[in-house]
Amino acid sequence: MTKALDENSRAKASATEPSVLATSSEVAVNLEGSGKTDLRLTIPKGRIQEKVMALLSQIGMNFLTDGRSYSPICSDPHVITKLLKSQNIPSLVALGRHDCGFSGYDWTVEQDADVVELLDLQFDPVRIVAAMPEALLDGGDFRTKNFGRKLIVASEYRNLAKRFIEQNKLDAIFLQTFGATEALPPEDADIIVDNTSTGTTLKHNRLVIVEEIMRSTTRFICNKKAFEDPIKRRMLEEMTMLMKSTLLAKQKVMLEMNVSRQDFERVVSNLPCMRAPTISELYNGDGYAIKIAVPTKEVPDLIPKLVALGARDILEYKVEKIVAGYDK
Repeated sequence: MTKALDENSRAKASATEPSVLATSSEVAVNLEGSGKTDLRLTIPKGRIQEKVMALLSQIGMNFLTDGRSYSPICSDPHVITKLLKSQNIPSLVALGRHDCGFSGYDWTVEQDADVVELLDLQFDPVRIVAAMPEALLDGGDFRTKNFGRKLIVASEYRNLAKRFIEQNKLDAIFLQTFGATEALPPEDADIIVDNTSTGTTLKHNRLVIVEEIMRSTTRFICNKKAFEDPIKRRMLEEMTMLMKSTLLAKQKVMLEMNVSRQDFERVVSNLPCMRAPTISELYNGDGYAIKIAVPTKEVPDLIPKLVALGARDILEYKVEKIVAGYDK
């Protein structure tokens, strides 16, 4: 994508979520006069694309795409975006073809990509496992069992699979696959190295997991030289801070309540909160208004408890971001 992007298109992209953009500008670190530079961003095309773009939208970066273009237009004129397969992103970021991007940790390890990991988004959690047919394993240990021939280990992960063969000292041949790896056994492969989220597909194909090789989630990564550039580093750190605060907010809700002076101490002493509750005296002086951010999963048990302790007029609402400070 060139710098000479259509300004009308950018304006449309900026206008898609005006309230979100306003919130992001309030939260973002404001360094007046520091300037910006072009930041080349890669987004994985496929099942994780929607989640990543939704997160970026929540931090004020909206995109226009027609479904056919691999270069969606970002509402931030300094962000140049390209859609790529997740497998291609770690190596291209490491080579400096792009400044930053999102990819599964499994592909960063598979390619031994020399990149800086900025944030674990916890999206798309999977396990990379070795699995083989139940009948072939027959209750034995695949490491010591004599199969009477060379095994065929099939995988899209060439390096991870070869490492698995070497570490387990298997008499095996590696077979490169290009999708649908679980369909190969038992006729075309003896062991597969593949990713799984629930293990259901493996079970349906009568495959048994014999080893968990690693776990993977979607990570935000950047090029080492880009991270050494002061302006790009600041931009990357601001993006990371905003994404981190947005992801944290998804785990919390805000509760607001009124409490009488008589019940105040009893309610406050039983409040779970991030640091300390926000407390203000009511206009008529009859009590206090209390505001706390609590884990979403605790709300069903917490609200009845608060009512029993004397809290009234309880409001629950979502939190867009929680910026507790950026850990460098």
